[in-house]
Amino acid sequence: NPNEPIPEQIVIHQNYPNPFNPTTNIDFGLNELGYVRIMIYDILGREVKTLINSIQDPGYKSIQWNATNNAGQPISAGVYLYRIEAGEFRQTKKMVLLK
Repeated sequence: NPNEPIPEQIVIHQNYPNPFNPTTNIDFGLNELGYVRIMIYDILGREVKTLINSIQDPGYKSIQWNATNNAGQPISAGVYLYRIEAGEFRQTKKMVLLK
């Protein structure tokens, strides 16, 4: 949609709700077409889930996570990290899953 706003820079917002159970939303914005990865890690840095790993159009976006791992299994309560990688941009934020 050519009328949709495009952010001036890449941005990723704090997930909401946070703490969450069983789902949470992560909003992000991309300033140009490019390859984007959004990954979830446990507090020890182990990969839990790949949310996005593909070319994405510019604009504002949202993705939902249902607290499952890459195998589709529910994960345990605790602190998790989510990380966006887009071009040279890297940012990591914390979220808390309650059971």
